[in-house]
Amino acid sequence: MTVTSMPSLIQAIELYCTALHECSLAKFDQVFHPSCSLFDSLDGVLTAMPIAEYRAVIAQRASPQSAGQARDDALISLDFLSEDAAVVKLRIRIHDHVFLDHLSFARVDHRFMIVAKVWQEITAHVKWS
Repeated sequence: MTVTSMPSLIQAIELYCTALHECSLAKFDQVFHPSCSLFDSLDGVLTAMPIAEYRAVIAQRASPQSAGQARDDALISLDFLSEDAAVVKLRIRIHDHVFLDHLSFARVDHRFMIVAKVWQEITAHVKWS
């Protein structure tokens, strides 16, 4: 990894968090690769979701921004596998749900895009002050 890779990855992470906070499909399409898939496992049951299905969820969701919710996300870890690939762990709140996301990024056309997402909800229906 070279230091020059860091700003473009940070920009992609910021774009991801903003896209989900605003439910912006334009931003969503900039950060998710079209062949991305998403995964969750709960009680031994695997959920695998193609990106088109997740995009439809975002299109129908009222954005946290429109509900007056401040953006609430935190970068937990960042690991470069190479100059062109990285894995990021972050915590993100969407309405009353808090998730841990593991995002696999690859550099595509000179920018980082999410090629896989594994998530787990860690808190449901938490009331925030």
